[in-house]
Formats: sequence, structure tokens, C-alpha cells
Amino acid sequence: MPDISRTVILDGYVDEPACLGVPPYMAPYPRYVAGTLPGEVLYYTIDQLRKDRSILQAIISADLVVVISGVTVPGKYLGGTPATLQELERLMAGIETVKILGGPVSMFGAGTEGGRSAKRIKASGAFDIVATGDIEAVVAGYVQDGMAVDPDVRRTAREIAQWSVKGARIVPQHPDFPYTMMELETYRGCFRGNCSFCTEKFYGRPDFRPVPDIAAEVSALYDMGARYFRLGRQPDILTYMADGDEEFPRPNPEAIERLYSGIRKVAPQLRVLHMDNANPGTIARYPEESRKVLKSIVKHHTSGDVAAFGMESADPHVIRLNNLKAQPEEVKDAIRIVNEIGGARGASGLPELLPGLNFVHGLMGETKTTFRLNYEFLESLLAENLLVRRINVRQVMPFEGTCMADVGEKIANKHKGIFHAYKEKIREHIDLEMLKRVVPVGTLIREVRMELKEGSVAFGRQIASYPLLVGIPADLQVGAVIDAKVVSHGFRSITAVPYPLDVNHASLKTLESLPRVGKSRAAKLAASRPYRTPEEVVGALDDPEVATSLLDFFEYK
Repeated sequence: MPDISRTVILDGYVDEPACLGVPPYMAPYPRYVAGTLPGEVLYYTIDQLRKDRSILQAIISADLVVVISGVTVPGKYLGGTPATLQELERLMAGIETVKILGGPVSMFGAGTEGGRSAKRIKASGAFDIVATGDIEAVVAGYVQDGMAVDPDVRRTAREIAQWSVKGARIVPQHPDFPYTMMELETYRGCFRGNCSFCTEKFYGRPDFRPVPDIAAEVSALYDMGARYFRLGRQPDILTYMADGDEEFPRPNPEAIERLYSGIRKVAPQLRVLHMDNANPGTIARYPEESRKVLKSIVKHHTSGDVAAFGMESADPHVIRLNNLKAQPEEVKDAIRIVNEIGGARGASGLPELLPGLNFVHGLMGETKTTFRLNYEFLESLLAENLLVRRINVRQVMPFEGTCMADVGEKIANKHKGIFHAYKEKIREHIDLEMLKRVVPVGTLIREVRMELKEGSVAFGRQIASYPLLVGIPADLQVGAVIDAKVVSHGFRSITAVPYPLDVNHASLKTLESLPRVGKSRAAKLAASRPYRTPEEVVGALDDPEVATSLLDFFEYK
């Protein structure tokens, strides 16, 4: 048994089909790992290390270093940049501390540089142990058996019941704390396990975590100050504790009611409770049970929630060849049901619960017709006035052991030019119109946290499942949390102004961004300051109708 008094966990971030761990999200992996460890545990993110190389001294002086990383679903991130294997090897090379590498990067080869196809990593000169099994189980084995640990060992739901509670101690070390979204696991693995491209099947059949175990973890996180939670670590929330073992098991509404009410009971003042994945095929096959589940979610969650549908394709030929979840009409039925249950606007300013759509290109059987069918499907949603919160369009990442390993890169390259033009067409003609419907001008968006500043514009998001990017033309510091009103829309983002907006001190750039104002009217507004009443604002502009429309934005200080 090795002598371990201090461990450093380096979080290189993960992004999988059913798990997100890029800031402000914190994946379960580092928390589980911390729960297996004795002594002091120091937690750092890869971005912290990039900015402050003195952290290497903490790594050198530790008894053990655990590095977690891996991306199996490509994305664009505002809060952090995932580490690649090559970067991690460069950073860890020559450090004599015992180093264990784990997460999707070693299980699936995720996060490599150069080429899209990734093979499983079994050895690395920079690391003493490469965890091809579950990193938390490998670390627990190392604590007991040292270098004799089996690198392919797997953990059980019973084991993580203990580790998840003990590991909550590291949460305050996250650089975004307390504005950190805790990714929670209900189960992993998949009832279907046969989508051609997906890595979730490598986890096997679902291994459910009991409600008391999840509630105990939430309680421990809540006691440490966590207030933002997402049930993200499962491929389909509707099949948590599902009845049956078939490809599309019948939902268990009572279990999900117990799950959500149990979380609310131990975390009564939580700020966010959201979800991630939902299988549209489940909703289409079991509409009444799904309605019950969705009503429980809306009853207990916080608004602005998103049910991410892995639609992948609207081409029936592609769907059949790749064993995808649902035909286009089934997906549309599921969208209708989620709109019916979750379409009302909630306290966050966004609808309670909307679907998100994920499309994957480069799948077997894809032709030019596939792109047309996908676009026509999205057009039909607008025609029927159905809302979706997010449309994600990406190319497949082929991984060793999936059906796409040998052909995915070839198919994706074949249609590369079509893909980029098609993606831009969706952004310009579908995303923009959908955003205008989801968050019309004048919508009040609550608790937007600033994450980036570029010149005179601050960019922020709500802490949420798939949050909107909000650009605010105002002098705001990174970390500030404000309410904001929508003034205009981009393809995938919105522009807003602080609310209430102090008309007497707002910058010209902020005033210019208001609806129907522009430079000339902004100059007139500024020239007539200070204002004490709404009537004075109306009198300052050439168009009383425009001036009156602005009054809901203003306060007078």
C-alpha cells in the first residue's frame, strides 16, 4: 500500500455523449477520484496550469497525480479549453511523481491531435498508469495495491455511492466556485447500445444509482456550497429505473418523481436543477408515461432546462444503416410533447423545458439528400411553431470499436464542402428565427454571469443546461452576475443590456444597442441627461413611439 498524504488532481476536462465537464461544469470523475483518496487532495484545472506554471511545483511535490481528460463529442467552449493527450504528455514528462492518466482520453483515445479517428491508449511514456478502465476504480486500486493495480478495473454504482459523498470536499477548489454546475450521474450505459458512432455502449447495460445514493451526493455537495446541478450523466433520463430490459424500456414516472423530489428535499435553496439527454424514441413510444415524467421534471426543476435529443439524422436510410433512435416523425412527436409540457416561460426568463437537437454528419449511408432532409425537417418545426432551444450540427468522431472507426473520416471528408455551407444555412435561416421565438426582444434573462470581456462588450451565460451566449455592450467585469433584457439576436447568441438600465449613466454604446435607437438617437438621449421621469425621456426623442418602447428598460438614478 503506497504512502499517500497529498494528491493532485489535474482536470483536463471531459465531454462525452452523456457527460460534460468543461467549466463552469464539473464532471463526476474528479469528485469520485477524490473520494477514493486519503490525505490532502488539491484540485486544479488545465486552464489554471496553463496560466500559472507554478502549479507544477505542487504536482512535483505530491505523492500522486491523477490526470483526467477526454473529448468524444466535439464542441465549442467559452469556459475552458480541453487538454489533448499530447499536451498532457508534454506537461507531465520528466516529473517523477507517480502519475495516473484516466477518463475518455485513455478509455477511447479521446482528445488526440492530428486526425479524427482515435484509438485506445494503452501506454504512455509520461504516465506510470494509463487507466483503460474507470479512473476512479483504478485510483482506488492503486491506493490499496500500488503499481499492481489492474488498469482495466471497472467500478460499480455501489462503490461510487461512497466515493461521490467523500469527494464533495474538493468542489470549493473549482476556479468558478460557487458558480459551478455539478454534473450528476443517475446511470451510465445504454439499453440500446447499437448506434454506429456512440461510445456510451462501451459502458455496457445501465447500472442505476438508487435515489438515496444520488440524494446523499447532492446533500454533500450542497453542504459544501454547491447550488447548481444537472442530471447529465445518463443517455436518457426518461429510462432511469425503467421497467423492462428491452431496447426501448417503458419509463418509470414514480422513480423519477422520487429522484427529483429527493434532490429538492436535500437542496431546498438550489439555484439550478437541469437535465441533459432524453431519447425521442422513448417519448414517441410511451407518450403518456413520458408526459408524467416531464411533468415531474417541470414541477421540481428550474426553468431554462433542455432535453437534448440525439436525433442525428432525418434521413430514414441513414437512420436504418446506423441503428439510430427514431424516425423523423417520431422525433417531431417527441418535440410536440416537450413543447406541450415545458413551453411556458419560467422565472429564469426562458421556457421551462425545451428540446435540443443534435445532428451528426459523416454517418454510413449519407448522401446529398441527407442534408436536404435535415434542413427540411428544421423548416417544418418553424412552420408548425415548435420551439427547440438548441440545434447542434457536427461531424462524426470515429472511435476504435465503433462501426464508424474505418469509414467515418472518409464519409465526412467527402461531404466537407456541403457540410459547411449547410451548417451556415441553418445558422442564418433556422437558428436566428428560432432564437427570436424562444427569447423575443424585451425578454428579461435572469442571473447572467460574465465569463469573457472583449473590448467594450462582455459575454456571459446563465449557469444552465446549454445556456445562451449573451453579449452585453457595457462595462462589466468577468464574474459579475446581472439580469439583462434582450435587444437583438445573432445566429446562436443574443445581445442584451443590463436590467434595469440606468439611462443617466449608460454608455453611448449601450444606448445604441437598444431597439430602434442607433447612434443618432443614442446621442440625443445622452445629450438630454439627466432624466428624472419617463416623460422626460419621451420628450427627448424625435419619435414618441420609439421612446415609449424604451421605458421598460430604464431606471433613473
